[in-house]
Amino acid sequence: MFFYVDESGNTGNNLFDANQPFLYYGFLGCQKNLDIVAEPTLKKLRSELGVNRLHANELGERRLIPVAEAFIKFQKRNDVRFNFYSVSKRDHAVISFFDQVFDSGINDAVSRNHYWTPMRYVLILKVAHLFDEGLCRGAWDARLMQSRERCAEALIEICQEVRKRVSVIPDRRSQEIIDGALLWATHNPESINYGISNRESGLQISPNLVGFQQVLQGIASRTSDMGRPARSIIVDQQNEFNTAQQFLSDIYRRLRVAEKIALPAGMHEFDWSQMPELDLEFRAGDESAGLEMVDVYVWIMKRIEEGRELPNALLRLIHGQRHRGKRDEVSLAGIERRWAFLLDLPEPTPEAAEVAQRRINEAEKRRIEALTKLGV
Repeated sequence: MFFYVDESGNTGNNLFDANQPFLYYGFLGCQKNLDIVAEPTLKKLRSELGVNRLHANELGERRLIPVAEAFIKFQKRNDVRFNFYSVSKRDHAVISFFDQVFDSGINDAVSRNHYWTPMRYVLILKVAHLFDEGLCRGAWDARLMQSRERCAEALIEICQEVRKRVSVIPDRRSQEIIDGALLWATHNPESINYGISNRESGLQISPNLVGFQQVLQGIASRTSDMGRPARSIIVDQQNEFNTAQQFLSDIYRRLRVAEKIALPAGMHEFDWSQMPELDLEFRAGDESAGLEMVDVYVWIMKRIEEGRELPNALLRLIHGQRHRGKRDEVSLAGIERRWAFLLDLPEPTPEAAEVAQRRINEAEKRRIEALTKLGV
């Protein structure tokens, strides 16, 4: 299969641009090489519109109508499939804080069952409730610090401020868990390793790379569903992030040998053996018909996400992907929707409850011991 990847809303590690609160990624997948089979269609459209390249942002809604109508026919005829992903930048700041500070492999005051089971998603939503805009900005600024000393000082201040707000959480048990984790972090900020070592490692924690993880996993799922390997993955050329994207792709490729990594019950497993083996190809948008096409899909989908009113032809292009494409997101709202079923789980059997309670008691004992060692 052939894949073409584009993004929109890039602000790098600036997560608080009010005009671009989301980062978007989209890719087209097709069993045919779009750079070959789509070129005649695009050439005709370029000529009719009097442009050298179909750039959605330049064409605008009205002039995109004939493009969308042509693409509707083309995607049906050639089984073109569109995946779309988004990352809430503000939420990413909170999620990144949680993943570093509440990691049970780092923070001794966090039990494994609160980080490596679906309970983590309940906990992260409660932690996020304690963050306002100022704390989000502070947590992200500290996350990008390269000085270990300055970062440790900033992390202590953030954790202390969050601790002051813990009492607003209604249930006492969540208060204990969150407060204990933050207390341990304030006494062991260097162990949390919250900052970055250099500019390259800063790119690795950016929303762009989080979104690109979704892209690579989506491509792996698509090739698995279709029973066909990836023959080409063409990514829009972007000097700032292309090296980091290739680095991430190389990591995922090496994970192929791991196949399914065993995770605790209830956690999502991913079959890494399906990750693509080939190198990414980086091209300018005017050097690939596939990139030219996916730019249009991403532009339209972004405006749908923003609640814009669009001409029917543009909406019909995306609606044609309803049973072909996939949509996913990294956001607190997405976490809440995905894991809401946890509130309606049936009561465990007495036997299962006994085993679970025993493990919880053991984990709680270790958590209390870690806090006791702090001497506070």
